[in-house]
Amino acid sequence: MRGMLHLAHLDRSIAELLADQLEQVGVVFERQLASDLSAVNGLCLHVERYRGKMLRPTLVLLSGLAVSEEPHDEETLNERHRVVAAVAEMIHMATLVHDDVLDEADVRRQGATVNHLWGNETAVMLGDYLISNAFHLCSSLGDPAVNLALGQVTNTLCEGELVQLHHRNDYSIDEATYFEIVRRKTASLIGECCRQGALLSGAKPEHAESLYRYGIALGIAFQIQDDLLDLIGDEDIVGKSLGRDLEKGKLTLPVTHLVSQANPEDRGESLRVLKQRDAAALRDRLRDHGSVAYAQETARRFVREAKSELERWPSGRAVRMLQRMADSVIDRSY
Repeated sequence: MRGMLHLAHLDRSIAELLADQLEQVGVVFERQLASDLSAVNGLCLHVERYRGKMLRPTLVLLSGLAVSEEPHDEETLNERHRVVAAVAEMIHMATLVHDDVLDEADVRRQGATVNHLWGNETAVMLGDYLISNAFHLCSSLGDPAVNLALGQVTNTLCEGELVQLHHRNDYSIDEATYFEIVRRKTASLIGECCRQGALLSGAKPEHAESLYRYGIALGIAFQIQDDLLDLIGDEDIVGKSLGRDLEKGKLTLPVTHLVSQANPEDRGESLRVLKQRDAAALRDRLRDHGSVAYAQETARRFVREAKSELERWPSGRAVRMLQRMADSVIDRSY
């Protein structure tokens, strides 16, 4: 499965277990979205292509397995894990549908976006439909703590998106603001997936918190890599519209570094390139001024930070897979 972030390179028994579990997550997902209206079903069928990397469901499951001393035992994972995994993926997919509207993107997962095929109104409502179904499904657990946690992280995610919109075309903001946006809009949900997976397997709150910190660092590294791919990636490989961050004036780490580290003359030229949306010239400047290398090293630093949180856990197969997943989020071209 392409979406499992190179899991084929890991322990085969774990990979096989996750493949089965992720298939069951897919069943939960599809069952929840099923409608008696053919038009709605058609849209949901189309948007299922957005289920690409399945990073968040995988982290729910792996974090649940990490708590057990017998990570090969399927009894470690239950329907509650699969429901939370499906909820997390629905929330994530809703943000993708809405992001495509904001970015005016035409391509996602090497296919046409919802907004490109059916317009912004349909895409906005479909994103809302995914969110409402996510919380309807979550309520089936009958667990107020889980409901509260996933509701809060969705609020946090939206706050990050709103702050990012507020700072469009604002190239004066610093790295602290960039990281606060990324922590909220990307890393918060990834961290919560890790924490909830562990808690559902009976982890003590302080142990689940270490997996939450792992997920936060992993999520920041993941977003930095996405920043880089949007600037210097291959659209045929990445499978979505690239260059949208530049086109929409979104803050990214390489650009922040380029502007903040330049002398006044270079800074003026960089701002001119950014304002003219000159992608080729920007790529050259990012490389020449070390901004690509800086972002790559920063992503590696967050990967090391994520892996350091796993050192307090016994070195079982699930933990080793989490370590490899941390490496995989930056060792990717899509």
